[in-house]
Amino acid sequence: MIGIIDYGVGNLASIRNMLQRINAASIISGDQKVLAKADGLILPGVGAFDTGISNLRTSGLWSFLNEQVLVNRVPILGICLGVQLMTEGSDEGQLPGLGWIKGRTVAFDRSRLSPEHKIPNMGWRDISINRPTPLTDSLPSEPRFYFVHSFHLRCSHPEDAIISCSHGCEFAVGVQRGNIYGVQFHPEKSHKFGMKLLENFSAIVGRARG
Repeated sequence: MIGIIDYGVGNLASIRNMLQRINAASIISGDQKVLAKADGLILPGVGAFDTGISNLRTSGLWSFLNEQVLVNRVPILGICLGVQLMTEGSDEGQLPGLGWIKGRTVAFDRSRLSPEHKIPNMGWRDISINRPTPLTDSLPSEPRFYFVHSFHLRCSHPEDAIISCSHGCEFAVGVQRGNIYGVQFHPEKSHKFGMKLLENFSAIVGRARG
C-alpha cells in the first residue's frame, strides 16, 4: 500500500485516482499510525515552501518522515512542492527543508529568460532522462509531463538529477538518492506518461516490501 501524505497542501484525490487506474492500493492520511503501515509514501504539495515545512512540523510528520525515510528506508516520491521540501531550503521561504536532497530550490533567473518564457512555467514540457533509474523505466517515447512552478531544483550532486527539462535554461525536474525520489512535474495530470511513472514507483515499493 502507498500512503499519500495529507499535511494540508496538495491535490491528493488526483494522485489517488491515478493510482487506482494502475491498480495500486493507496490511502490518504495524515495519521502517523496509518502511514507507518504503508510500504511506500508520496509527499505531494501545492503552494508555498514555508507553509509546507510548517505544516510538516506542527503535525508531527517531520520526525516521522525522517525516521521512515532515513532509518527504515521506506521508498518515497515527492511531487511538485513535495520534492522542493526535500531540498535544504528555498528562495521562496526562510525555513530549512528536509535536506534529503543536497541543494536548494531556487527562483528562475529572469535575466536569462526570453519574453516567451513565462513564469510560472506552466503546461506540457518535454523532459530528458539523465540516467536510467527504475522510476523512468520504459516510459512512453518522447516523454512529456505537465508543469506548474515558479521555482526549480538546483542539486549539489549532479548525479542526483535523474531528469531534466528546459525553460530558458536547463534544470533538474527529477531526483533520486537511494530510496528517495522526487519530480517537479505532476504525474497525476500527465496522462500515459504520469501513469507509467507512478506504475514504476509502485513497482519500486513492491520490490522494497519483498
